[in-house]
Amino acid sequence: MSSFPPPVPGSGTVSPWADGLSDVSIAGDPLAWPHLAPAPLPHPVSVGDFAALARRVAADRDRWRPLVRYDALTRWYARLETGAGYEVWLLSWLPGQGSGRHDHGRSSGVLTVLEGELTERSLTGAGQSERLLAEGAQRVFAPGYLHEMVNTSLEPAVSLHVYFPGLTEMTPYGSGWGRQQQAQPQAPTQAQPQQAVAEALPEH
Repeated sequence: MSSFPPPVPGSGTVSPWADGLSDVSIAGDPLAWPHLAPAPLPHPVSVGDFAALARRVAADRDRWRPLVRYDALTRWYARLETGAGYEVWLLSWLPGQGSGRHDHGRSSGVLTVLEGELTERSLTGAGQSERLLAEGAQRVFAPGYLHEMVNTSLEPAVSLHVYFPGLTEMTPYGSGWGRQQQAQPQAPTQAQPQQAVAEALPEH
């Protein structure tokens, strides 16, 4: 049995059985000492950082390649990673499959072609443009960027998409790049509940 001495009146000595003592009060708050506090999780903070993140994920083929699936009826996609303010999506494209013309709401993004090739058609202040993105190609876009992605080749393709912040909305456009419903995402209906809309958002 321990034999702590009783407190001596006027000495300032505190008995270990005094009310209110605990491991924290005895040892002190570990978060008050920098060497004991947990290190903050690193996360991308610039466009260059997000592009580098996309390249690192793309280079880790053993991580994403076993997850790829193909669907003849619709483009397949899966969320590969989430982090502080961003999401990483993996998408597959069979020949002829495309995203339709759209923007990404308030999100910026980085697109990287992992396998095959994709055709990007975009609209800027300079007009319409079209570019072929081969394996390894990377595109960075800001909020409000209008484009569509299509697999115009005869082989399947796989792409990686980083959105920051995570994709929560998108605006579809007509065949003439005309905004539908005054630049607002299509409202859910009974045949298209909110969950279905949310599940369709990564298809960009």
